[in-house]
Amino acid sequence: MPVPEPADPGTTREWPGASNALGSEPSAYLRQHAHNPVHWRPFGDEAFAFAAARDVPVFLSIGYAACHWCHVMAHESFEDQDTADYLNARFVAIKVDREERPDVDSIYMAATQAISGEGGWPMSVFLTPEGLAFHAGTYFPPTARPGRPSFRQVLEAVHEAWLERRDAVEQNARMLAVGMANAQLSSAVFLDRPPESLDKSLLSEAVRLLARSEDPDGGGFGGAPKFPPSAVLEFLIRHAAVPSDTSDAARDMAGRTLAAMARSALCDQLDGGFARYSVTADWSVPHFEKMLYDNAQLLRAYVHWVRLQGDWVLPAGEAASVASRVADWMLDSLGVDNPAAPDGLASSLDADTVVDGVHHEGASYLWTPAALDAVLGPGDGAAVARMMNVGPSGTVSELGSALHPGRQLSGAELTLWNRVRPVLRAARSARPQPARDDKVVAGWNGLAIAALAEAGAILDRPELVTAAESLAEYLVRVHWRATADAPEKAGAGVLVRVSHDGAARGITGLLEDYAFCAEGFLALYAVTGRRRWYGLAEELIRGACARFVVDGRLSDSVGESAQVFNAQGQHAGLDPFDSAAPSGAAAFAGVLLSYAAYSGSHEHRAMASNILSLLPPVAGRAPRVAGWLLATAQAAAAGPVEAAVSGPPGQQQRELHRALLASPSPGMVVAVQLEMVVDAAADDGAPPGDRAAEPEVPLLESRPPAGDGSPQVYLCRGMVCDLPLGSVEELVQRLDAMTEAAG
Repeated sequence: MPVPEPADPGTTREWPGASNALGSEPSAYLRQHAHNPVHWRPFGDEAFAFAAARDVPVFLSIGYAACHWCHVMAHESFEDQDTADYLNARFVAIKVDREERPDVDSIYMAATQAISGEGGWPMSVFLTPEGLAFHAGTYFPPTARPGRPSFRQVLEAVHEAWLERRDAVEQNARMLAVGMANAQLSSAVFLDRPPESLDKSLLSEAVRLLARSEDPDGGGFGGAPKFPPSAVLEFLIRHAAVPSDTSDAARDMAGRTLAAMARSALCDQLDGGFARYSVTADWSVPHFEKMLYDNAQLLRAYVHWVRLQGDWVLPAGEAASVASRVADWMLDSLGVDNPAAPDGLASSLDADTVVDGVHHEGASYLWTPAALDAVLGPGDGAAVARMMNVGPSGTVSELGSALHPGRQLSGAELTLWNRVRPVLRAARSARPQPARDDKVVAGWNGLAIAALAEAGAILDRPELVTAAESLAEYLVRVHWRATADAPEKAGAGVLVRVSHDGAARGITGLLEDYAFCAEGFLALYAVTGRRRWYGLAEELIRGACARFVVDGRLSDSVGESAQVFNAQGQHAGLDPFDSAAPSGAAAFAGVLLSYAAYSGSHEHRAMASNILSLLPPVAGRAPRVAGWLLATAQAAAAGPVEAAVSGPPGQQQRELHRALLASPSPGMVVAVQLEMVVDAAADDGAPPGDRAAEPEVPLLESRPPAGDGSPQVYLCRGMVCDLPLGSVEELVQRLDAMTEAAG
């Protein structure tokens, strides 16, 4: 059978010298491949129609901009003209940024794991023109290695199978899709059924299971490679706040992990921010890409540890210092245009640094004893080398080692470190720096809004709250598309997942985007008291219910791609398990629970309970992938407490509000009006009278101030409140009693 010749892929003016169709894409990862001789196309109907017209399979390559091994395979294979010629002649090549299209990544990762038994990036998947997977793997080298064929061998074998055994290939692809559909149905969540009651014993059992996989010496869970267990940390911190026979164990596990990461090479000791994971079990050799979603979650975890008000394992002061540096790094390194008031936060910094045209992993961050001596002089240089584990042989590469003490510094060491850190930081900033992926992802910015707002409140850094509001304004201005003809229950608009250069592009938001943004807006409302943020969270929640609940069943995405739908056996999918970030289902359960606490909606509380019905089989087998579901269940078990601050703005109201924000009560919602506003237009900075007044947040309705007009706090569960309290001392005592009763 003759091989059809590929059509001219075209070029683009937006990326000079581009040889394929990726030059104008918003994704930095796709644009990195615009110069490849491979005739890449973006994922979409046009590319699959082209494959159908040529009657050839699709080669789907999935990765992300900060991925080291993605760069390696690109250099070895996708930049090679002979490999590109073979690929172009026999396949249609599609490139996907997993951060831009997690729906595509999720289903084809499941297919890759089913086919090959492994997963990771770069992901290499072969599809029929309908989008069904029939062969897959991850990284393939340019020449064969023991147990791993070369990329060219894989291409040749797939091409031969397509020509000689087409019926079997397509039959296997259909069978895999059916298997994927059955797997999806086994984890289906129906939100229109009577809710099940929560068995609180599951929470303690999850703590016991987590303890079995903990690394008590190195911190964290499991062995190498070791990832920051962000969602699990949130659960453990919440569980530690409620007295039980496992609360101390939860506290100690969380503290050991937070302390180990803070003092390790995973944490950038000079500039702040955490790397994606560690190659070693003791966190000493990081994989250097820095992701927004990791740092937003870890910022919140360290802030919540500070809020736990204890110095077990990790002193609260040290945790606060780590949190402050993470917040500063997020704004300084990822803030688009203006770090103080950013137009969104970028997605990531690359693992590699290009030095003299060559990619070196982590080159910006590595030090040798000689390099330290050159910057600090032989005395301080030698002392820092000993203190920060920099020896004559590099632990990462021949370029050196990452700075990390691996333990708590003594007072004298801390004094030395605080003195030399600015000098080393300035020297490092003069080196070549890793590239930044400037695409703004709505959901990850929602996570950052929540983290920055709470960090600003707990760490007494109001400028972080200001930055969080700037991020929220950007999301509303750029990612939120008003639709006048939207169904009434869908709210006022549609959320778009990605923007680049200040313009939203691509698919509408997935369930995780709606949930993370709603989470951010609710946290921002709790800190600022601005009703606008509560109203926007409400619109997002209603929009998510309208978009992602079909025939009572919840899904992660709806209608973004016919090919993904086909690969899932023509069933809408829901992945209940956390990955690097909380699952969309778990995050949505959390915001539904919080929204129900603010609004008194029994319907939304029942929906949250139905999602939590996923927990029993997971908590007893694999709690490490259900951290956010467990954290939400812990909040549900505690009520959560609903706190309404009534009365006029002023010093007393601010003190009561601050005491509430400092409470570790799991999932507590706080309603307050910190400003006297006439209407919604005045509240959001628009000219007075432009819009009708917004309704009050339901939790604040019928909550009058004290008889003398002074502020007071109503503590409630299910909108049923205790007698109001007017002093911080009384408030703290009552909160402690309510938390103890929740155990």
